[in-house]
Amino acid sequence: MSEKNREGKRTARERLAVEREKHKASEKRRRALIVGASVVCVLGLAAVVGVMAANAGKDKSDASGPVAAPSGATGKDGLAIPVGKDSAKSTLTVWEDFRCPACQIFETNYRSTIQELVDAGQLKVEYHLVTLIDGKMSGSGSRNAANAAACAQDAGKFTAYHDVLFENQPEETDDAFADNGKLIELAGKVDGLDTPAFRKCVNDGTHNSWVVKSNEAFQTGGFSGTPTVLLGGKNINADQTMTPAKLKQMVEAENKG
Repeated sequence: MSEKNREGKRTARERLAVEREKHKASEKRRRALIVGASVVCVLGLAAVVGVMAANAGKDKSDASGPVAAPSGATGKDGLAIPVGKDSAKSTLTVWEDFRCPACQIFETNYRSTIQELVDAGQLKVEYHLVTLIDGKMSGSGSRNAANAAACAQDAGKFTAYHDVLFENQPEETDDAFADNGKLIELAGKVDGLDTPAFRKCVNDGTHNSWVVKSNEAFQTGGFSGTPTVLLGGKNINADQTMTPAKLKQMVEAENKG
């Protein structure tokens, strides 16, 4: 065999060896990619399962088990906090969110008239508490404030504390009411409300499940937003001609009828 032929065979063998090494390296990379992708999928699935489990746990803590309605709650499923005499001929049904700016405006404009009619025994108000802004802006201030208001109802101080919450309402984007310490601090503005029992009720979220159920009733009620204020089944807050004076006339007319 000539030297030239031997050199050609060596070159061919070397090329073949190089190709085999390239193939092995390619296979190694492919297996590594497959394993890596599998790990990513497992980790991704674990993350999804983890989020689902966390959310399930959160929902369970908020809404499962017996609903602890506040003292004196009335209506379907005990979801209404009543203010005023049962003998009043007119009933105002109010759906409110303590983080809702429009609710604060309604309260500022109508509070004195409503209180006057309640004191005169002509009007009873049924308050339903909603967590619409928590869902819209995220957070838990609507729920925590509603729970605190329910705790105030247990202490017979709902109306005064309800008014304090709206008077000290943070900006809609500020979830300040998520801080139970802030809610307890505001209770100091209501004589006799800041007690160990009230603090425990607020910090334990005693009425959280009740608040969740109240919000569910709002969502299934077909209402468009808060505040929803019903008198005789009509949403007077949607009436552009409505004023405190007109509301007073309507209630007085019902009481004469």
